[in-house]
Amino acid sequence: MNRETAANGEKEHAQAVREMFSGIAGRYDLLNHLLSANIDKRWRKKVAAVLSDIISDPEAKVLDVACGTGDLSIELRQSGKAKVVGTDFCRPMLDIAEEKSVGGSHGIPFVEGDGLNLAFGDNTFDAATIAFGLRNFSNWERGLAELLRVLKPGGRLAILEFSSPVVPGFRQAFRFYFSSILPRIGGLVSGSRGAYEYLPDSVSKFPDQKGLAAMMGQIGFSNVEYKNLTGGIAAIHSGTK
Repeated sequence: MNRETAANGEKEHAQAVREMFSGIAGRYDLLNHLLSANIDKRWRKKVAAVLSDIISDPEAKVLDVACGTGDLSIELRQSGKAKVVGTDFCRPMLDIAEEKSVGGSHGIPFVEGDGLNLAFGDNTFDAATIAFGLRNFSNWERGLAELLRVLKPGGRLAILEFSSPVVPGFRQAFRFYFSSILPRIGGLVSGSRGAYEYLPDSVSKFPDQKGLAAMMGQIGFSNVEYKNLTGGIAAIHSGTK
């Protein structure tokens, strides 16, 4: 595949993902909490805990990439004193994030932009986060490289993403739910079954815990480690610039 073909493929992928999330934005939060039995809220609190020393500093700056409707951005702001900025390339999702932020008096700026070409200078942020977003990028390595670029030396990245369950019996049960039941419920509530068929498909193609950790190291992150959540359904990966 030549460079032009690859670039066109990435553009098509990005456009399809943007349109998909635009179509389900209004029901996105409801379905996240419903389909995860609110476990996703606890996962976000754990991300804030991983970065607690940074977000407790009122002089620190934190970037939440692929912030969607702003749940992690708001959690980071509520859990600390640092300045938090959210960015996403899906305008309807950001509109909801802004409504939630203003309504809660969190004062978080939300910036429309592409995670593969972040609109921020080198060495700008003390920490960066991305929750359930890296998997949707058309190029994971480029996304990680951009996150590395905008971090200050010594800055930390925390990634919350679906991963590979590690408990044998639980693994099979979860995969059945994820691939067979979740798309039906998601489709009924959102009106877009395709978006919730995309979810398990994209997770199946994404690196597992060790694979993502290795990729982070190859991009240039040090002190890379991960913590499984809920039996490995999801994991938090962290690394330092």
